[in-house]
Amino acid sequence: MSIIWKPSVTVAAIIEHDRKFLLVEEETSDGIRFNQPAGHLDPAESLIEAVSREALEETAHEFLPDALVGVYMSRYLSNRSGDDVTYLRFAFCGQVGAQHDRPLDEGILRAVWMSYNELLACREKHRSPLVLQCVDDYLAGKRSPLSVIYTHPSVTSGQHA
Repeated sequence: MSIIWKPSVTVAAIIEHDRKFLLVEEETSDGIRFNQPAGHLDPAESLIEAVSREALEETAHEFLPDALVGVYMSRYLSNRSGDDVTYLRFAFCGQVGAQHDRPLDEGILRAVWMSYNELLACREKHRSPLVLQCVDDYLAGKRSPLSVIYTHPSVTSGQHA
């Protein structure tokens, strides 16, 4: 029997407003870290639905993605648990919407707006090197239209193609 390797698919929201970026401070297996609002793709949802959901769950802010900043791959080895995971991250930029009065996801300590310099100053506390890479790519103007992403209806309808 062969073992099939699969990366962990995640989404991330790069949200800028007034020259500050919306990040989350979260508890991780490696301690408290900063990350973009991000998380795993769930069954029966598109990448665009996933990033909007994750941003709302982690920051209590609505997020409407308008472009794909990039697709990133990284490997993570937890200092504490020894888990070895490869992540495939789809990072989106877009518009921040209304803030809701709702609890943040479990493990999220707070949502925080940080300037680029503040983000640079705490890079040793980033969840991964992708946090800064995604912001740098965003600031460099890297964008692809959302139309480059296609989700077949079988994903969200529950019916097989």
